[in-house]
Amino acid sequence: MEKEILGIHHITAIAGDPQKNIDFYSGILGLRMVKLTVNYDDPTTYHLYYGDEIGHPGTIITFFPWPNAPKGRIGTGQVTTTSFSIPKSSLSFWMNRLKSNGIAFEGPISRFDEQALQFSDYDGLHLELVAHDYPDNRKGWKHGPVPLEHAIRGFYHVTLTEEGYQQTASVLTRLGFRLTAEHDNQYRYEIGEVGGPSKIVDVLCQPTAPPGLVSVGTVHHVAWRTPTDEQQLSWRSEIAKMGLNVTPVIDRKYFHSIYFREPGGVLFEVATDPPGFTIDQPASELGTRLMLPPWLEPVRSRLEHELPRVNRPKPVPA
Repeated sequence: MEKEILGIHHITAIAGDPQKNIDFYSGILGLRMVKLTVNYDDPTTYHLYYGDEIGHPGTIITFFPWPNAPKGRIGTGQVTTTSFSIPKSSLSFWMNRLKSNGIAFEGPISRFDEQALQFSDYDGLHLELVAHDYPDNRKGWKHGPVPLEHAIRGFYHVTLTEEGYQQTASVLTRLGFRLTAEHDNQYRYEIGEVGGPSKIVDVLCQPTAPPGLVSVGTVHHVAWRTPTDEQQLSWRSEIAKMGLNVTPVIDRKYFHSIYFREPGGVLFEVATDPPGFTIDQPASELGTRLMLPPWLEPVRSRLEHELPRVNRPKPVPA
């Protein structure tokens, strides 16, 4: 069967306080909360999803908030930087916005014919806003606090920090990525005919860096897009042939997932585009109430009592 990876599907990270996380990603970055649900493996923990108007694949950053957990350590075997795409004309807007909200940043930093603003969220997660020459026709979130002409379009790329390099590079190549640029110890891979936003992975080789420790302020995993369940099964077979342990297909309600660790230790997921976030809510009401899978509905009252109170967005015009 013909199979393809379409780029980044979503990135999942660990947060501390859930309300501070909402304030940062919805309030400062202007992303839409597209789903307020729970971690299906730990239902007393929220799972917060942010993205564009309906959470298209390639725009979705998600968080498990662990309010009492210690800080993690950013290091090898992790996604160490998550980058978002912004219009080239919006650099000054974002510099002013970050400054006015008390967010320290570095940049603009020139790299691979692009300019990046580097900063961290309230938990220390490394982020970038990248202005570039690639076409990016994604529209962002029009009802958020950021004017649409300056809104984040979705992901630009992720950076993997690795102790070594070649085995990770081999897996990326088997997934369909190709090496397009390199500078010192940084190697850029892109997928698709033209690459570009949400289709870029940088591999940063740092053999003397400490290994990462997943907790608050670190990325848990990166998910790659595949368009159908059939292609996902084909990828599962291919990943097993690489000699990597891969999970069975897991139903995450809004997409279907398989997971494996690449040789450098980063947790990869291959997630399907469908069914999407409007499967259980109309687009106008995304993120406005706690959504649970059917098997957790019988304990909704208990979960709503145990989960921290957070401010939820209001419905928007349909």
